[in-house]
Amino acid sequence: MPKYYVNRNAQPLSGDHEVHVIGCAWMPQAHNCVDLGEHLSCVTAVQRARYYFPDSNGCAHCSPACHTT
Repeated sequence: MPKYYVNRNAQPLSGDHEVHVIGCAWMPQAHNCVDLGEHLSCVTAVQRARYYFPDSNGCAHCSPACHTT
């Protein structure tokens, strides 16, 4: 199962906290990530991320199925 992380820093324009799969080219530095653990899909990873940041959203590059804004 892929391992997911959420960015602690919100995106400047949308205010979203992006959820990334480990290894994504757009993943932030480690100190800016919250470990979400392993998930079968980005859907459950984003749900977990919303526990920390209600405005979480999938990365357009590594989690496009969960990218809504």
